[in-house]
Amino acid sequence: MTGIFRSGLATDEHWGLAARDCLRQIGPVPPDANLGFVYATADFAESLSSIVTYLREVTGIDCWLGGIGYGVFGAGAAVRGGPGLAVMTGCAAPGGFRPFDRFDPSSPDLFLSEHGAWLSGRSGVTALVHGNPRTPRIAAGIRQLSGCCQGFLVGGLTADTGGAAQICGRVGDAELSGVLLDGAIPVATGLTQACSPIGSPHRVTGAIDNVIMELDGRPALQALKEDCGDIIARDLKRAAGYIHVAQPVAGSDRREDFVVHGLVGIDPRRGWLAITGGLESGDQLQFVRHHSETALSDLRRMLERLAGRLAGRTIRGGLYISSAERSTRLFRGVPPPAGGADCETGLIHDTLGPFPLIGFSTNGEICHDRLHSFAGILVLFL
Repeated sequence: MTGIFRSGLATDEHWGLAARDCLRQIGPVPPDANLGFVYATADFAESLSSIVTYLREVTGIDCWLGGIGYGVFGAGAAVRGGPGLAVMTGCAAPGGFRPFDRFDPSSPDLFLSEHGAWLSGRSGVTALVHGNPRTPRIAAGIRQLSGCCQGFLVGGLTADTGGAAQICGRVGDAELSGVLLDGAIPVATGLTQACSPIGSPHRVTGAIDNVIMELDGRPALQALKEDCGDIIARDLKRAAGYIHVAQPVAGSDRREDFVVHGLVGIDPRRGWLAITGGLESGDQLQFVRHHSETALSDLRRMLERLAGRLAGRTIRGGLYISSAERSTRLFRGVPPPAGGADCETGLIHDTLGPFPLIGFSTNGEICHDRLHSFAGILVLFL
């Protein structure tokens, strides 16, 4: 079971003043508090170790997790484009969680040698994970970690600051790090997308790594033009940031279950497309549109489904992990609900009520065993 969670969000030019303000908002830390979360913007990247040391000494909490984001969230608010710090403290069942400061995809046996005994015999494991965006084939590493712990992964890639940007007890730059939570720490999670499908699904008939050459036996660009219509077909620059590629989730019968890969390049002469993820011949894909109306309606859908699953249980605390693209493109200029200062977190509280909440804007979102783009993930501690 979980106990009291408390959170704070602050902005200040000096990390010490921001940290002190967060702790002022949190108030007295319960003596049984044993789990802490902290997210900071890149303005505080060089001071991250000092922040963790300060929080550990003042609160008495030894286990801190978090990292650097492009923005940070608090209860109904957010800080972007400047110095920001978000802190949350919580009480969790002793022995019900286990931090891991590194998962190296090239040495999964090392992870199991350190944590296999703890994992043995446990069911319903959830792993809160932070990833290094500079790690080659990070998506494959996420699948490996999910397999090793036989659990459900949630988290995100930290901002690319060029240095250490993760926190797991200490500051580091591991491929993946985080904390394992067993069933004694109940959580509920929800994933929201920002894209809607257009056209019909296609079969990849020619691809090398992240370059799609053929779909259904014809140039990939031809399929894109047909699905997207005349306006984009005549001016491919209009596709930038608007049209992307989605890979359906295997085994799902829901049209909205997919993993989005960003469309990052078009070769008009060859008819090839370059995306952020890798596909192989035989894979299925569908083109999708990325726009604010879809993002808002899907966020509401996710929150309403979560509310139904709670069945009256109290939300003790939450983490919101959201693509930086959502803040900078989708929700720019979208007014928050009455009384809120941020659209996304405002909608969260408007639907689920008040509870301690922090989070960060990511370089990629982790849900189950997949790396997403343009998504939002809400983790609730119950």
